[in-house]
Amino acid sequence: MTSAASESTESPPEALLAIVAEQSTRSVSPDFSILVEALLEQYKMAADAVILYGSCLRTVEMDEGIADLYVLVDDYEKAYDKRYLGVLNAWLAPNVFYIEVPYQGRTLRAKYAVISTSDFEKGSRYWFHSYIWARFAQPSRLLYARNDTCRKRVYHALAYAAITFLSSGGRALKDAVLTVDDIWTRCLMFTYAAELRPESETRARHLAEYNHDDFEQLLHAAYPALTEIFTRQPDNDTYLCQNHSRTHRQALWHWRMRRWQGLILSILRLTKASITFRDCLEYAAWKIERHTGTRIEITPFSRRFPIVWGLKALWHLLSRRSSSH
Repeated sequence: MTSAASESTESPPEALLAIVAEQSTRSVSPDFSILVEALLEQYKMAADAVILYGSCLRTVEMDEGIADLYVLVDDYEKAYDKRYLGVLNAWLAPNVFYIEVPYQGRTLRAKYAVISTSDFEKGSRYWFHSYIWARFAQPSRLLYARNDTCRKRVYHALAYAAITFLSSGGRALKDAVLTVDDIWTRCLMFTYAAELRPESETRARHLAEYNHDDFEQLLHAAYPALTEIFTRQPDNDTYLCQNHSRTHRQALWHWRMRRWQGLILSILRLTKASITFRDCLEYAAWKIERHTGTRIEITPFSRRFPIVWGLKALWHLLSRRSSSH
């Protein structure tokens, strides 16, 4: 799953690194520190960093939500007591787990992924599929870093993720003058399709508008690495997208390939999650219902054969996507 982007420059623009660092160090709910402590207790000296991303970035208290975290480790063998978990992680990163931490009469919950810092760097810059760089092109919070070296590696990876996301999506756009919200909305839609996520353009547009200031900062700072695709207009608020026809066709073909790759990866990751992720069916069903309004029943048969349930869920998602087009 390598080779996504010769799209990034040799080194991210300094302005982009500064923006990433500023966004990554914004304050978060104190509840997250409790989750971090629990994860550091579990992964001990293997942990290089813990990153928060997703819808809980601005959450004040974690009473009902489930935090999305990434734990970066320096070595898969050191990270686990059970060897097979390290093998699975190296074979198809990341491994996904679930944690609950009792705290002051409440229960704090998180879904967390484990990946090596090296794989995280590769995923943000070189992976063909958008799994890593689509998530971390968007603002996140660095909740823990082992030392300054780990912190800088994370910042560089986040900067590359933004460049890879905007260049991979930008090359597939039609020639037009686009706003910041237009660019992010359309690029998000490409990545949703690649992961078979049933998100509508309305949802992508809402996300772009909600995060407008952050996305604008990231796009402006990444611009020196994107000048082959975008030309900033005199008003500084819009960009002219211009792609050679061959480049545009190739980019669209790449996104079609990512959709097929995403189907295979979804099946493989669901298979792996049935081993690593306690209550994975409940979480997946909750996530699907939350995003689509579709409830997929979990039966005793489903619990015995979670892969069959996963294929059924994928069929529902694909059918829904087909009917919406």
